Amino acid sequence: MFRGLSAFPLTPTDEHGVDETAYAALVARLAAAGVDSIGALGSTGGYAYLTREQRAHAVRIAVEAADGVPVMVGIGALRTSHVLALAEDAQKAGAAAVLLAPMTYQPLTDDEVFGLYEDVTRELSVPLCVYDNPATTRVRFTDELHGRIARLPNVGSIKIPGVPDDPAGARARVDALRALVPGTVTVGVSGDWTAARGLTAGCDVWYSVVGGMFPRTALALTRAAQAGDAGRATDLSDALEPLWELFRRHGSLRVVSAAASHLGLAGEPNLPRPLRGLDEGARRDVVAVLDALGLTA
Repeated sequence: MFRGLSAFPLTPTDEHGVDETAYAALVARLAAAGVDSIGALGSTGGYAYLTREQRAHAVRIAVEAADGVPVMVGIGALRTSHVLALAEDAQKAGAAAVLLAPMTYQPLTDDEVFGLYEDVTRELSVPLCVYDNPATTRVRFTDELHGRIARLPNVGSIKIPGVPDDPAGARARVDALRALVPGTVTVGVSGDWTAARGLTAGCDVWYSVVGGMFPRTALALTRAAQAGDAGRATDLSDALEPLWELFRRHGSLRVVSAAASHLGLAGEPNLPRPLRGLDEGARRDVVAVLDALGLTA
């Protein structure tokens, strides 16, 4: 399942909990568009702000709304015992895979990061995607650490944070990682503005924020790259530069939150405190970019 477009939807949340109706509709929208998989409760899904019970309920909603499209579920938490409990909940709800970022308060050593994945993969009955997200977790994976973890049972993919700007550098980055991991483990790119470079450099899957809100737009880019049409994939990504610039300036989560509200796909507020939505000026910028790019549905 770790190939093509994996779309990561917003989990509309306020201080009363998850908006079940809006969340189910967002997931169903992705399934109807034909995404290859759905990433529930990733960073865009706000997993770290939800209780175990809220997360388990959200997984059940996502699996049902996905209507057979494989759902990968974020299970990150501060303590290994909590991660294991979340993994059990996800598997019971029908998750096809799990996504694990090494959340931490105290800095983790490489051996501690490896130990987390060792403990979790030992208990899994579904494949796991390693979530390398240093901007959020402050944990920095070396390629050597990725290589160690990738040889654990049930590891199926690695989600890397972007690739270098130049095509040769992007290819070298992907090749260097591939040289250290088994052939059974796919490499996926995130950092949406680098996705076209990552896919054309040999990444197997795009773990996509924009795919969770505008799946057909993301699918067009993904399918072009899969067909070997690097020029078209690059052109499609370049056309989205105004959106990528907003992502870099404000963070993709807040931009997607504003987009969902503007398009009537989620209420307001839809982020859990202490997170706050964009101010009025930034919201106007988001609306202007969506209109200019034709991202209105």
